[in-house]
Amino acid sequence: MKRILINATQEEEVRVAMVDGQQLYNLDIETPGKEQKKANIYKGKITRVEPSLEAAFVDYGAERHGFLPMKEIARSYFPAGYTFKGRPSIKEVLKEGQEVVIQIEKEERGQKGAALTTFISLAGSYLVLMPNNPRAGGISRQIEGEERTELKDTMRNIHLPKGMGVIVRTAGVGKSEEELAWDLQVLVKLWEAIQEVASERPAPFLIHQESDVIIRAIRDHLRPHIGEIVIDEKEAYERAVQHLKHVRPDFVNKIKLYEDKVVPLFNRFQIEGQIESAFQREVRLPS
Repeated sequence: MKRILINATQEEEVRVAMVDGQQLYNLDIETPGKEQKKANIYKGKITRVEPSLEAAFVDYGAERHGFLPMKEIARSYFPAGYTFKGRPSIKEVLKEGQEVVIQIEKEERGQKGAALTTFISLAGSYLVLMPNNPRAGGISRQIEGEERTELKDTMRNIHLPKGMGVIVRTAGVGKSEEELAWDLQVLVKLWEAIQEVASERPAPFLIHQESDVIIRAIRDHLRPHIGEIVIDEKEAYERAVQHLKHVRPDFVNKIKLYEDKVVPLFNRFQIEGQIESAFQREVRLPS
C-alpha cells in the first residue's frame, strides 16, 4: 500500500515521506522559520479610502494595515449596476468599514505595509486557479511547442466554472485529462471552503495559510492510489482532517492518527534507516 507519512512531533522540522509498503520513494523536510505571509488569504476591513493614491488601506490583523490599489479590486466588489464606463474612482467602489477577502502579494517591508489584492490565486499540483478573475489564465510561458498545444487541447475538455480563470503550471506537462481535472476539482472545493469560512465571522482574521507544509503535502501527493495518510501529531492531524473535510470529504477516512509513543512513526515503517542512508556521503552498494 502507498502511504503519506507525516512526522510532525519535532518543533525544529516537519518530515513528509512517501512510501510504497516499506520502501521510501520521496521525502520532503521543512524547517519552520520566520512566518511567511505571502499568498496567505485573509478577511480584512477597509480602514481608509485614499482617492489621491487610488487605493485603500485594509486591516487584516497585522501590525501595519495593508495597501490595496484600485487595479487589484475584483469586479465582485463594485456596486450592483455599475456601468464600468470610463475610469472608475475608488470612492465609488469601496467604503470605510467594508469587509473584503484579500491575498498578500508582497510582504510588509520596513515602514511599508503589505501589498494586497482581491484577485485570489490558489496553487494546486498542476494548476493555478483564479476563482474571481475570468480574464486571467492560459498556459505557463515556460511551456512551449507541442507540449503547449497538447495542454491547450486537454484543457478544452475540462469544465471550468463560470467566472473563473486557470493557468497550467509547468508541472502539468504530460499529465492526463483526469489528473488535471482532479486538481481543478480540489482547487474549486478549496475556494468554496474559503468563501464559507469568510462568511462565518467578522474581519480581521486569517482564512487560508499557503505555507502550511502538511496542507501542501496533501495537495501535491494525495491521489486515489494513496491508501493512507498517517500523522503522528494530534494538532497536525486535526488540521489535515479539517482541510480534507472542505476539499475532499470522501478522503477523510484515509487520515489516521499514529499514537504509538514507544515506536516512532518512521521506525514503524522501517524508513528511518533509508533516510539516514540517503544523507550519508558514502553509500555501500551490494556486491
